[in-house]
Amino acid sequence: MKAKVYVTIKENVLDPQGSAVQGALHTMGFEEVGKVRIGKYMELNLDTSDRAEAEARVTAMCEKLLANTVVEDFRFELEG
Repeated sequence: MKAKVYVTIKENVLDPQGSAVQGALHTMGFEEVGKVRIGKYMELNLDTSDRAEAEARVTAMCEKLLANTVVEDFRFELEG
């Protein structure tokens, strides 16, 4: 089974990297770009076919390591 994990900065947290990318895009002539938020994407191959177990394990991975839940949100999709 494959897990696709998306980690993003919470909406109420400043994103200086996103602001820098937005500024750079404007400098390059892409004035139509509004707010930019930067995140992370991960793919994990899991050695299980039990969907409930996979959901519980991926949630635990995100809460313990993959996302800083104080300032980041996460979501994931399971395939297979």
